[in-house]
Amino acid sequence: MKESKLFTPVTLGPLTLRNRTIRSAAFESMCPGNKPSQELLDYHRSVAAGGVGMTTVAYAAVTRSGLSFDRQLWMRPEIVPGLRELTDAIHAEGAAASIQLGHCGNMSHKSICGCMPVGASTGFNLYSPTFVRGLRADELPEMARAYGRSVNLAREAGFDAVEIHAGHGYLISQFLSPSTNHRKDEFGGSLENRMRFMDMVMDEVMKAAGRDMAVLVKMNMRDGFRGGMELDESLQVAKRLEQSGAHALVLSGGFVSKAPMYVMRGEMPIRTMTHYMTCWWLKYGVRMVGKYMIPTVPFKEAYFLEDALKFRREIKMPLVYVGGLVARKKIDEVLDCGFEAVQMGRALLNDPAFVNHMREEGENARCDCRHSNYCIARMYSIDMACHQRLKEKLPPCLEKEIAAIEKRQATHGE
Repeated sequence: MKESKLFTPVTLGPLTLRNRTIRSAAFESMCPGNKPSQELLDYHRSVAAGGVGMTTVAYAAVTRSGLSFDRQLWMRPEIVPGLRELTDAIHAEGAAASIQLGHCGNMSHKSICGCMPVGASTGFNLYSPTFVRGLRADELPEMARAYGRSVNLAREAGFDAVEIHAGHGYLISQFLSPSTNHRKDEFGGSLENRMRFMDMVMDEVMKAAGRDMAVLVKMNMRDGFRGGMELDESLQVAKRLEQSGAHALVLSGGFVSKAPMYVMRGEMPIRTMTHYMTCWWLKYGVRMVGKYMIPTVPFKEAYFLEDALKFRREIKMPLVYVGGLVARKKIDEVLDCGFEAVQMGRALLNDPAFVNHMREEGENARCDCRHSNYCIARMYSIDMACHQRLKEKLPPCLEKEIAAIEKRQATHGE
């Protein structure tokens, strides 16, 4: 029997992890006041104690204008002591700590980010809804420097690594994608021009990271909708990131504003999502048209693997696989395909000790995530949580919806 790579160390730049598992930067929604909370610390400590090699604190905005939710981190000096408590707790359990840094671009609202939302191009964001101002070329160097400053704050807070978010339709992704970049200057048009802002960001990030911080970059292999980035251009982006000196790429896909279930797969429980909303008109609007705004994309294990293998064949640098990993057998298969590490989000929400359970139970280990996406639907309004781990009982209408989705998922198979 072939020996598993799963519990062998892996080196990403200056950082060596105890095994090849990473908790992905799935948004926790545990940061009221845009600062870390005890709830955030307790969750990441539980994942670290559960055996993961590295846990990633989710999306932290590099500027206030980069906030997309009011329970989201905003990197600034006053939150460093709280983040240091979090990284100390993670390190005490033997895991490494990473933080995802990014800017949401046009996916915000003045009530959250304090200004008219900014993006690669001027336009209108239907999901907020709000008008969006395209960033001026003379504003971009300072925006790039904000990423570098956030890397320095992350070091001060005790993080071992940063993950730069260049996918999912956030700001860097908005510059890269022909669907959202309609600029007529040197930052728009050809792919070479559309990569300029990413290049500026990576220059600042790598200078700030120096020799003691690992830099991962999450990027799209495909945007997941007609008119977006496709594999041919994304491969060129990956090669550019390799040239920039990044230590690993996290291969993902989808736009949270245009193709959200391409990112996560499965069905969105609309009634659950609206149940937790407080804005009455948004609640009823999503209840009426949510199924059309968020179409189902069938879930299957390792749903990004086919595309990721094309990157593995052309990219020499370390690659981290993410997407639909819930069982030891499939994780071993992915690692045997040549990926240096794997990321998991929902599996470690369902079972923070899943990595230890895979060690104990061997090749038949599987978490009990049933792919209802209750955790995602709840995340938009309160914290991200698995319905199987709640202390409170769900209202009957939500129990019925979740049970129906899980039954459909079980019928379709994986």
